[in-house]
Amino acid sequence: MNQNREQQEVLRPGPGMDLRRLRKLKRMTLTDLARATGRSVGYLSQVERGLSDISLRDLQRLTDALDVPLSWFFINEPGPPEERRHVVRAHARRRVGNREGGLVEELLSPDLGGSFEVFRSEFEPGAELSESNRRMTEEAGYVVSGDFELWLDEQYFRLGPGDSFRFQGEAYRWRNPGAEPTVIIWVIAPPVY
Repeated sequence: MNQNREQQEVLRPGPGMDLRRLRKLKRMTLTDLARATGRSVGYLSQVERGLSDISLRDLQRLTDALDVPLSWFFINEPGPPEERRHVVRAHARRRVGNREGGLVEELLSPDLGGSFEVFRSEFEPGAELSESNRRMTEEAGYVVSGDFELWLDEQYFRLGPGDSFRFQGEAYRWRNPGAEPTVIIWVIAPPVY
């Protein structure tokens, strides 16, 4: 089997729909995305609507412009069609981030639709977001394992397994102070990826 065919077989069904959702979440127009990728507005519109196939090279340009990894559009094994909008199997989660960055997130939601998204976030020992970030979202988390330090508008919290948190629109930063990875189930509304 040639490489092109293999890549088509592992590409998630309907990458155009995810491209459109990502673009809208990033508040980009088709024109913005066309400028960033060097492709035409017409072509990108056709890809989003599922009318044109997308090459791996174009997909890489799009993921670079949208600031998500290429792996976002690939899964290990496609699920049955009746499950795709409702169920995410453990082996088919989409990953965001990498070990080098200290944070790997897996999307637990079936897709980017809906009013919120759910992630399994794994923070490597010593990983930190050292500069405060602020998003116009409501976020909540449940610490499954490990230690976690969270600052909300400079108020400090030390969290452990079984602890949970919620914040809305506040400046935040975090750190894993422990020697083991920290796992958190993280919910974000509205979706940001």
